Amino acid sequence: MPEFRKILDIHRGQATSDGAGVRLLRILGGPGIERFDPFLMLDEFGSNDPDDYIAGFPPHPHRGFETVTYMLEGRMRHEDHMGNVGLLGSGGVQWMTAARGVIHSEMPEQEEGVMRGFQLWLNLPAKTKLSDAAYEDIPPARIPRVQTREGVTAVVIAGTFDDGTLRQPGAVQRPDTEPLYLDIHLPPGASVSPRVAQGHRALLYIYEGALGLEGHAAPIEAGHLARLSDTGEVRLTSETGARVLLIAGKPLNEPIVQYGPFVMNTREEIEQAMRDFHANRLTA
Repeated sequence: MPEFRKILDIHRGQATSDGAGVRLLRILGGPGIERFDPFLMLDEFGSNDPDDYIAGFPPHPHRGFETVTYMLEGRMRHEDHMGNVGLLGSGGVQWMTAARGVIHSEMPEQEEGVMRGFQLWLNLPAKTKLSDAAYEDIPPARIPRVQTREGVTAVVIAGTFDDGTLRQPGAVQRPDTEPLYLDIHLPPGASVSPRVAQGHRALLYIYEGALGLEGHAAPIEAGHLARLSDTGEVRLTSETGARVLLIAGKPLNEPIVQYGPFVMNTREEIEQAMRDFHANRLTA
């Protein structure tokens, strides 16, 4: 009999606001579930009320990590100090490596309709925290989608989808943290067993329906995050149908010191980041 990963804990996302007043759910990174190395934060935003998102995220800094924005519905414009201008639309991904420093804005490119998606913060190792910043817009056409024999669909944003029958590399491959980022859609009665590297941290966030996990008696309802143990197989099922993010990565096992948008390894490095920002040297 195979060994299956166990659920360490289950948390519900917490309502909060960020930027200039964008309403969102903080799934990872809030009280009680601060981080899960190498992941620092996961937010879900979703509303058809423009008052919940129209103010957006005016210019703000980052240093020491990567942000991954995955848009389900809506349009968001990115601009940064490097001169990058990008339009993130439905099904697209924005992958930004802040590294030494980025000052950017993320503003809605719509005045009505649904704005829905996720933003993940992924840590960088100490050796690359002060490397050059980078930015990439990935349109839906460049993000692979696979469908299993049972009709399960997986959007392969990062890493590689592999269920023993299908193998599909994703749009992004990253060193050090080796992230796996899948958006999995299970029709009613279907199951799937995506491979997750042993020793890698794994998260499941159910954003629609209810998900069954082999070895766990009760289904996990939408709006909940499950953190899994580091070893064993993952088998997902759903009686009613579900949409779930499976996010996994290799832990860095390094100290984490965070102050708002700066994530470094020591207090001294955070203080330097603040000095650099106030002296307009963050991106130099």
